[in-house]
Amino acid sequence: MNSVDRVSTDVLIIGGGPSGLATSIHLADTLKRNGLNHRILLIEKGSSIGSHILSGAVIKPAVFKELLPDVDFSEIPFNAKVKKDSTVWLTEKSSLKLPIHVPYMNNIGNYTASLGQLCKYLATKATEKGVEIYTGFAVDEILYNKDGKVSGAKTKDTGVDHHGHELENYQPGTCIDARITVFAEGTRGSLAKMLIKKFNLNKDRNEQVYSLGVKEIWTVPSGNIEAGEIFHTMGYPLNSDEFGGGFIYGLNDNKVAVGLVVGLDFKDPSFDVHDAFQIWKTTSFVSKILKGGKMVEYGAKTLPEGGYYAMPKLFVDNALIVGDSAGMITMPALKGVHLAIKSGMLAAQTAAKALAANDTTEKSLGIYETLVHDSFIYKEMYPVRNFRQGFEKGLITGGIQFGTQLISGGAGF
Repeated sequence: MNSVDRVSTDVLIIGGGPSGLATSIHLADTLKRNGLNHRILLIEKGSSIGSHILSGAVIKPAVFKELLPDVDFSEIPFNAKVKKDSTVWLTEKSSLKLPIHVPYMNNIGNYTASLGQLCKYLATKATEKGVEIYTGFAVDEILYNKDGKVSGAKTKDTGVDHHGHELENYQPGTCIDARITVFAEGTRGSLAKMLIKKFNLNKDRNEQVYSLGVKEIWTVPSGNIEAGEIFHTMGYPLNSDEFGGGFIYGLNDNKVAVGLVVGLDFKDPSFDVHDAFQIWKTTSFVSKILKGGKMVEYGAKTLPEGGYYAMPKLFVDNALIVGDSAGMITMPALKGVHLAIKSGMLAAQTAAKALAANDTTEKSLGIYETLVHDSFIYKEMYPVRNFRQGFEKGLITGGIQFGTQLISGGAGF
């Protein structure tokens, strides 16, 4: 791509995460099944697929069987199957394991996984199906045709100093013309923000609410935690005005994933999620699991928590939005990988139908939102549509709100 100023494709997918890769795989399969031959191009800003992917992650596996029906399930690089799942209330000096699960948070039968490894695996499958994947290309501009409709995207110019001046190694970005562009950038993607703003796609929607998750992978001595044993923590070091909690996932090979996720709507300007995470690790409950271990990976990721009412309109002429870019996460389960993959599959179905009809207008692509509404994405997100908003006035009020929502089918007060 470096030597070309302009290229064209039928479908351009921006982002090599689970939603973008699922879009490419299912689209390639659908086109082949219908005897159609269209170019699918996926670009990823990371140096390799998976290099910018960070997640907990405990994943519902069923959607992978749907995405890859001809693949032996044991081939998919999941980690440990969840066999023990508990919620623990922490104080500064003690802990209490809750006797029941918080509703929607039971993970028995799900799988722990490295989302980065899963994405690398999916990229291999996509490439086998004819998808063209280019890594190391950041995209910073949406292209529009003379009618003001999306017509593709442009990769970022390189060899530019911090004042915007061209250096000796300057190279202009590549314009990628596409009949359909799929925005799969993850949380608050730069181009998705531009698209939403330009076409007012969040009109009559709630403002999105974000959290920050800080995560580490440790190797620990045998016996500290079982593979497939997971804990979610509530309480310390967060106070009643700070929404969030911790997670501990026992992995294979004596590894454990630990992390703290905190809503970014906290009121204390001096609060720092990274600092809180370090304090969380010193609690007696967490520290005994990490004792004698060594941290081998770390990172952080934002998550869109606003729920169903914060999702933007998902389509415009020649463009679709999928996954975290569309705010597809269920609360309080804090799960979005399976939703991202399903949204990519539904976007692929929509794109295939539009290409077959040679109609990529908003009217044609609008079926995508209907498909989302008729899928488990809606069925999982709608009942907890007011969950996050219920905690705006603190933990106690939020708990009461959540209890009311369980009885009312999700309605708040």
